[in-house]
Amino acid sequence: MCGIVGIVGSTPVNQSIYDALTVLQHRGQDAAGICTLESNRFRLRKANGLVRDVFEAKHMQRLQGNVGIGHVRYPTAGSSSASEAQPFYVNSPYGISLAHNGNLTNAADIRETLFEQAKRHVNTTSDSEILLNILANQLEHCPSYPISPDEIFKSVSEVHRIVKGAYAVVAMVIGHGLIAFRDQNGIRPLCIGKREEQGKTEYMVASESVALDAVGFDFVRDIAPGEAVYITFDGQLFTQQCADNPQLNPCVFEFVYFARPDSFIDKVSVYGARLAMGTKLGEKIKREWGDIDIDVVIPIPETSCDSALEIARTLDKPYRQGFVKNRYVGRTFIMPGQQMRRKSVRRKLNAIRSEFKDKNVLLVDDSIVRGTTSEQIIEMAREAGAKKVYLASAAPEIRFPNVYGIDMPSANELIAHGREVDEISNIIGADGLIFQDLQDLVDAVAEGNPEIKLFETSVFNGNYVTGDVDQEYLEYLDSLRSDDSKKQLEIQQDLASLELHNEGI
Repeated sequence: MCGIVGIVGSTPVNQSIYDALTVLQHRGQDAAGICTLESNRFRLRKANGLVRDVFEAKHMQRLQGNVGIGHVRYPTAGSSSASEAQPFYVNSPYGISLAHNGNLTNAADIRETLFEQAKRHVNTTSDSEILLNILANQLEHCPSYPISPDEIFKSVSEVHRIVKGAYAVVAMVIGHGLIAFRDQNGIRPLCIGKREEQGKTEYMVASESVALDAVGFDFVRDIAPGEAVYITFDGQLFTQQCADNPQLNPCVFEFVYFARPDSFIDKVSVYGARLAMGTKLGEKIKREWGDIDIDVVIPIPETSCDSALEIARTLDKPYRQGFVKNRYVGRTFIMPGQQMRRKSVRRKLNAIRSEFKDKNVLLVDDSIVRGTTSEQIIEMAREAGAKKVYLASAAPEIRFPNVYGIDMPSANELIAHGREVDEISNIIGADGLIFQDLQDLVDAVAEGNPEIKLFETSVFNGNYVTGDVDQEYLEYLDSLRSDDSKKQLEIQQDLASLELHNEGI
């Protein structure tokens, strides 16, 4: 998962993009980048690390210009090498810089076609660079200069026809403007806002509405599935539907885990959705665990706190904060490498012993992916003195890999793949384990926007909404996503970068 931002302003945008990226940091902690445009020159800074570490004062001073885009990243099918950091750019036509959130499911085929037919070389394993070259190749065939809005939209329409998968995109074209568009299923989120500054209207696009809030832009609306937005550098706004058969199928896992609770995505309050998840799961616990003696409900911070509060209310049990979180350790789910995830859990959380001692505890988590964190947290609860430790997951069992931009790896690394609930419970050491029903999860999120008829729920049921994912592709993705594969890829890329450096390139 990644976060993207783009601003067309009337004053320098470097600080606004920086501030927006800091509130989108939860969407990616592997790398960050900002590209601004001044005097028809891109000014780019990107590197591995958190936003606060990548951008020093000297970098911010160089990022001049009233237009810019930004990106925070964590690796999915590619590696976490610095060469994969975004935004990317190409020189032709005109000069284009692009940032992307999502994953293309036909990237391998497109890469080959780009080289053989369009004579374009993609230098990284990133599908974002592939997407950039597809867009560039389409814009290159536009006959007029400057390119008209209609030609921009025609180019985006061709991109939609060529690429498959999930993508929210923001791009700058020198001499023209900023382009933003969203995949025709609306899997990955994207919204637009505006503000008045010195009598001029400025526009901003971002992955989540909270980024608009952070820098003083008013939320206008979500960008529709398949829609493209074109904002000229002098502030003219154009929009058009560019997909043949758009339909809104947002990723339900955005509401479970990824998005901030103060965001609205496709008219749904993330906070409200998590409260509703808690209510529905609380009702299920009441039905199925009526004979279990629970003394206290404790969330595993912090995405699950809202759901846990509603579970406690529904069960009429005390709600307590039993873990103190070290906020200076990153989200373990996003961290590349299983070994790093294991080491970080106990540095990340510490138990308040008085809340566990001699109690039957119901822990609540937003989801269970690999089970590594769950197992260690249950151990911590027992070490703190809990008599019984039960675990409730606000999401159903995650049994299938995600192909749309979330690093839910190969199936054999998912603890629920091929296992029943009792077996999972035994592995993580719980006295009892209960999952949210998929229909209840869907209903909880849909309460905020009944117009959404189908969510992207493939990690739970294996149904991929784009209709182009087969076992062969899953096996290919598995070969890219395992921790060993990623490490090997990073070594190869770092060696290649070193060779280029030594050759003076």
